[in-house]
Amino acid sequence: MVIVSTFLLCARLAALAFAAPASSFLEIRQSVTTLSASEVSVYKPYSWYAGAAYCPPASTLAWNCGIKCSANSGFVPIASGGDGAIIQHWYVGWDASLQTLIVGYQGTDPKRLIPLLTDVNLLMTPLRPDLFPGVGLFVLTHTGFNDAHALSARAVLTAVRAGVSRYNATTVTLTGHSLGGALAAISTLHLALNLPSNHIPPVSEMNRINNKRDIVPTVPSRVLGFAHTEGEIHIVDSNEWKNCPGQDNTSPECTIGYAPNIIEGDLDNHNGPYDEVFLGTAGCE
Repeated sequence: MVIVSTFLLCARLAALAFAAPASSFLEIRQSVTTLSASEVSVYKPYSWYAGAAYCPPASTLAWNCGIKCSANSGFVPIASGGDGAIIQHWYVGWDASLQTLIVGYQGTDPKRLIPLLTDVNLLMTPLRPDLFPGVGLFVLTHTGFNDAHALSARAVLTAVRAGVSRYNATTVTLTGHSLGGALAAISTLHLALNLPSNHIPPVSEMNRINNKRDIVPTVPSRVLGFAHTEGEIHIVDSNEWKNCPGQDNTSPECTIGYAPNIIEGDLDNHNGPYDEVFLGTAGCE
């Protein structure tokens, strides 16, 4: 059995959603706790992996993309793809120290038109039956994210299957920043449904890390029917990392309560830092 886990950094709202009126959202206010320094450090390798996905496929296939690659020097690439313009960059490989396959997805490059159009294609649509067998039409996703995921879904699945066979892997970890986080969330379900197993591989853990007053995790609005996955970790202005249980926790220490609208948000927080790691298109040399 293969276990799938996901670490998302500033994922855009609603990679997946259930068809329901906005009034049905659960305003969960469970106790918010602060992560210790050792707990925070666990996420750093995945932040670097999310950053590496911004780099060209030739660089990630050679694992030669500056600090974004050297920070995880033991990584062995299996495949990479995308052109960064129409198809988001992606890569798959093996991390022996973490004992997991890694799948990384590129976030939005603001200099490219298609990724920006992808982000604003806000209509909801069912998941594609050919990619998500058995999933009901009541499970909806952001059309732009759905279409972007489909462009590389089969190539990523093929690479992951090769990695499972080659390394006898029992875990797959997906990571991405911004648009890449949304693609990683959708891909989590795709891989769980399509990896060979006697049973559907379980999703063991899903975390999404939001930085301070970044507005990206709050758009498109929840009033349109969108929702996040559970597992928010919010970095507050003091640089403490807060664990926000439940789905879209509205505590003032969590993203929705901390920066509830664009006016109170700050887009400069979008690229980091995430425990000293900055994300985006720079730094692949």
